[in-house]
Amino acid sequence: MIYKTKEKQKAIALRKRGLSYNEILRKVPVAKSTLSLWLRDIGLAKQQKQRLTEKRRKAQTKAQQACRSKRIKITEEIKFLARKEVNGITKKDLWLIGIILYWAEGSKQKETNVSERVTLGNSDPNIIKIFLRWLNEVCKIDKKDIVVRLAIHETSNKQKAKKYWSKITNIPASRFHKTLIKKHNIKTNRKFNDNYEGLLFVTVKKSTNLNRKIAGWIEGITENLN
Repeated sequence: MIYKTKEKQKAIALRKRGLSYNEILRKVPVAKSTLSLWLRDIGLAKQQKQRLTEKRRKAQTKAQQACRSKRIKITEEIKFLARKEVNGITKKDLWLIGIILYWAEGSKQKETNVSERVTLGNSDPNIIKIFLRWLNEVCKIDKKDIVVRLAIHETSNKQKAKKYWSKITNIPASRFHKTLIKKHNIKTNRKFNDNYEGLLFVTVKKSTNLNRKIAGWIEGITENLN
């Protein structure tokens, strides 16, 4: 009985110092139900409550970081194995990749615009690189017949973005057509950060017939799949 009294007094004293139940249990080895009964009427000062709140916040942050690290590790493992499944790209593969890419992202001819040129716009540098390579190697388009134009929000760094896309495309910034400035109000929670480089449009000069040919390729793919 004396032992229990001493343990209870110790537990109360530790609680008044702002320790959590788990911290107290490491120093006072009793059942948690017993500890709850002893401490149910023990109030905490504001500073002590703040300490426990901060401790819980740190525990949550630590748990979130652990989950994030685990997720990153799993993601990298999956991507590593997936990359190994891509064993070389043939010219036929590149031909098909470019068609599908243009099917998804390129400008199509319509009844209202039957002379639409080949144009593709995207913010993903890898898509732009693949498209340029496809134009050169598959469609035999010379770089001098390619026009590029940057579209970017008015609040962003235009010169920095031009340098970025010039490096991606290997086309001098001086050859870029007049930048298209976006002035609309952004209806999104997405914030433009230092990694935002706008969107690049790649257009092939005098390419009405090439656009028609690409449309034929797309129709051929559709017919064969059906």
